[in-house]
Amino acid sequence: MLSNHRKPMQERSRKTYERLLAAAETLLEEVGVERISTNLIVQRAKLTSPAFYRYFDDKYAVIEALAERLMQRQNEALTQWIDRYRDAGYDALVDHIEDLVREMDAITGQQPGAIWIMRALRAVPSLAHIRLASHHFVTDLMTDVYMPYLPGVPRALVRRRTRLAVEIAYSVDEMLKEDSGIRDEVFEDLTYIFRSLFYHPDLARVPPTRAAVAAQGLAAANSG
Repeated sequence: MLSNHRKPMQERSRKTYERLLAAAETLLEEVGVERISTNLIVQRAKLTSPAFYRYFDDKYAVIEALAERLMQRQNEALTQWIDRYRDAGYDALVDHIEDLVREMDAITGQQPGAIWIMRALRAVPSLAHIRLASHHFVTDLMTDVYMPYLPGVPRALVRRRTRLAVEIAYSVDEMLKEDSGIRDEVFEDLTYIFRSLFYHPDLARVPPTRAAVAAQGLAAANSG
């Protein structure tokens, strides 16, 4: 799908681009998706309309750029989490999913207007591809990590459970931005939910041999 925003190449252009994004995210925090407009963004950034349309087609293109940046930060946190726990065993991976969700919560908490970005990704059809691409990326990466510990279990089953966990995690992140007073209780509930998903009887675990883990990793690398 073609993007509705165009990233600058030169340093001076990048500064203009960043001013527009900074103005948009603070305005999202203040007025939300429906009330934000290209005029408001231009005024807040102290730039001109031609400067805006050089990089963005409309206000949703700005949200698209902010969403891509947010998703990228979350994906980087995921890869770091995987590096920490990939070789720690299946139990450690499941037990520490809560840590990953907490990291995602912290990332979105640092992003002005994050709640409006997340709502837009669900409500605006032209932005749905960003959310879906990120969710599929996370699902596939985590499925690759789980599979060596689940020999004989169909990959489709593991992926479906993982996708469900990903959707729950993103929904919880959005919920916590709306009601932060139940944060600790929600994370306790999440631990229970994730363990129910990943310790279900049809995900019978057999500790894999080192050779099996190495073979699985080699197969995944070759398929990529």
